[in-house]
Amino acid sequence: MKLFDIEADPNKNLLPQDGAVNYYGKVLDDESAYDYFDVLFKNIEWQHDRAVIFGKTVITKRKVAWYGEQDFSYRYSGTEKRALPWTKELLELKQLVETQTSETFNSCLLNLYHSGEEGMAWHSDGETDLKKNGAIASLSFGAERRFLFKHKNTQEKVEVLLEHGSLLVMKDCTQSFWLHGLPPTKKVKTSRINLTFRTIISKQKRPHKAVF
Repeated sequence: MKLFDIEADPNKNLLPQDGAVNYYGKVLDDESAYDYFDVLFKNIEWQHDRAVIFGKTVITKRKVAWYGEQDFSYRYSGTEKRALPWTKELLELKQLVETQTSETFNSCLLNLYHSGEEGMAWHSDGETDLKKNGAIASLSFGAERRFLFKHKNTQEKVEVLLEHGSLLVMKDCTQSFWLHGLPPTKKVKTSRINLTFRTIISKQKRPHKAVF
């Protein structure tokens, strides 16, 4: 695994207030990042998500997967998923992220967006099983996508372009005061894989809330 010479400033807070978001830029060279993209695309046990909205079951085009050091579970809309054991590549990437951030993580939620037309609505990752004000490390592969933050009170927005092989970290009270989302776009025709490394603190395997 080769590391890219980081040009972004990981010590710079992208948020003007109420939280901390640091963009590390590319932490993998393009060749290594594409190798990981291919392995993740082929070998991860991707599944379409389901949600019950206004009494109707909706199957998302976006695919997800959940991995961790235990079989952590989460339940939503009458369905339950359990974390699968780490793969070799996910452990390598977890070590990379932990080295870069000086944080530790025990689980990873993966998202596969087949094109720019698939995105993520405004939300915050405030599940009770997550470490309070803990870091969430977002590692991106494939298509470059706009990633937005919106303050819950002031509605102020912050935008960053997530590059292929790049790392972004959200921490401190960010989830309490800011929403984040991945806006759909017809301009992007290629796929993107996103890994969000997290820390589950619950000793009991209580349900984990999924976000749509």
